[in-house]
Amino acid sequence: MSKKSTRVDLACQALRQAIIEQALPPGTKLPEDELGIRFGMSRTLVREVLAQLQGEGLVDAPPRRTATTAKPTLDQAREIFETRKMLEREVVRLVIGRWQPQFGADLEGHVRAEEAARQAGDARVSIRLAGEFHTRLGGMAGNTLLRRYLSEVVSRCSLILALYGRPHSADCAVNEHREIVAALRAGNAEAATKIMDHHIGGVEQRALLDSGRDAGFDLGAVLSRYAGQLDAGSTKVARISKPKVRGKR
Repeated sequence: MSKKSTRVDLACQALRQAIIEQALPPGTKLPEDELGIRFGMSRTLVREVLAQLQGEGLVDAPPRRTATTAKPTLDQAREIFETRKMLEREVVRLVIGRWQPQFGADLEGHVRAEEAARQAGDARVSIRLAGEFHTRLGGMAGNTLLRRYLSEVVSRCSLILALYGRPHSADCAVNEHREIVAALRAGNAEAATKIMDHHIGGVEQRALLDSGRDAGFDLGAVLSRYAGQLDAGSTKVARISKPKVRGKR
């Protein structure tokens, strides 16, 4: 992998995480110059990053206008959740057909990480881990394309929650994820599907309240926190310490 592609991937990963963790609210302007400074990139590379995130539905980048984090309409949000429900049901079916004891161990380890984030009161990490439970499960289905599509809709759902929903319920996520794992372990496809439908239905209900969010925050501070130390030879984004981000008034 070239230095160029590595840096683009790292910047995509950092911005994706910031959007999923709701640190960058929907409709946030993403000036190319600001991104370039924070990630140490040329405007050409910044445009590649924005184009990739636009393809994932996380960024709107119209020609000759400043890109923003995506701001889906309520109708679009409903379509996204409708698609997610279908994908999640198929994932359950495929995972049960391919079930291995290691799947259960991996999922239970992830749920323990969710519980730790909940107990620590770290809402942003809790939000990210809740979504990663589903993408991790999608990876166990053995279908690369399905995993890709599921990952995209899960990320879009996080964006919708930031735009319309009430705060993430870590208690519900952890408990329902445990129930899903138990049903999968038992090989009970009907129960697992029913629990999954109820779980996603609850997420959708929290998401589509049309209440909006306060987008006041310091863009530079958020970008700096998620950019971390971008090393062209690394495969991960190193997160720097977590300064408190003060909202602008």
